Amino acid sequence: MKKKMKRLLLRFMVAVVVIFAGANVLAYRHAHAMMNFVSTGARTTRPEGLSFGTKAKLLFTGVNVPRPNGEQNPLSLASDARYVSIVGENNINLAAWYCNRGQDTPLVILFHGYTSEKSDLLPEAKELLELGKSVLLVDFRGSGGSSESYTTIGVCEGADVATAVDYANKNFSHSTTILFGKSMGAAAILRAVYEETIDPDGIILEAVFDSMLSTVCNRFDIMGAPSFPAARLLVFWGGMQFGFNGFDNNPVEYASSLKCPVLFMHGANDPRAKLAEGRSVYDAVPGNRKWFKEFEKAKHQSYIATYPEQWRTAVWEFMGKTEVN
Repeated sequence: MKKKMKRLLLRFMVAVVVIFAGANVLAYRHAHAMMNFVSTGARTTRPEGLSFGTKAKLLFTGVNVPRPNGEQNPLSLASDARYVSIVGENNINLAAWYCNRGQDTPLVILFHGYTSEKSDLLPEAKELLELGKSVLLVDFRGSGGSSESYTTIGVCEGADVATAVDYANKNFSHSTTILFGKSMGAAAILRAVYEETIDPDGIILEAVFDSMLSTVCNRFDIMGAPSFPAARLLVFWGGMQFGFNGFDNNPVEYASSLKCPVLFMHGANDPRAKLAEGRSVYDAVPGNRKWFKEFEKAKHQSYIATYPEQWRTAVWEFMGKTEVN
């Protein structure tokens, strides 16, 4: 009887080890697929548009994320816009478009989200130009016209934000500098303020998530799969592959270092960066020079495309309140 129990216990322990090892291998593969862009193949359809069977298959095969490439002509921004090349740490080259509306105008530097690139921010940039602002649209490393072929969901991108701000301060002359970030771009801005000690005059954040773990858990929820322990393994291995602790990538913590005025904009029905997450980051900002604009029924989408007047009013009022217009 004792020998039988020992054999059962041994088999159970072996099964646990095999399952644990398999889960870690899958997590490593998923993290690698999500953070390293490929040069060929179509991008995996958004989870909302997948069948149950396809979702189940993706849990084992991982996603396919091509390198984000878009319109690379600055004339798509404005007739007087020009291309700018910004060299950062380790000779990483950041591609950008710059449009100058005069030294007495604020410069708004725009940063895109995950699996996106600078031309996706053309609607916002054009509207800012209409409002009389100068703009600088920046491609994060791995995207658009920039070098590299990977993303770190806001970690290394924080250094890219600092590099772009430093370049603008040294090469352009404007009355003030405002940073605009969407999703991952918002997280990167907050990290840059926290880690790189940049000091912008104002910040506009759209659809910011509160932590790396939260945003990964949200993706599992969208897939209809349990997030524990898979999400934690994914965050762990994603960080390990790039030499950082993914559990430390927390915009809600970065927000405590903000000193400038900040406008939060968030969709009430956002499944990727939930409204409560945006609120928690907002609450973490010290002082009362902060504002929160909620877009009713909006998901993780372009607010200017779906709520143009509300977006325009919120941005214009923010510029006025912070005396940066």
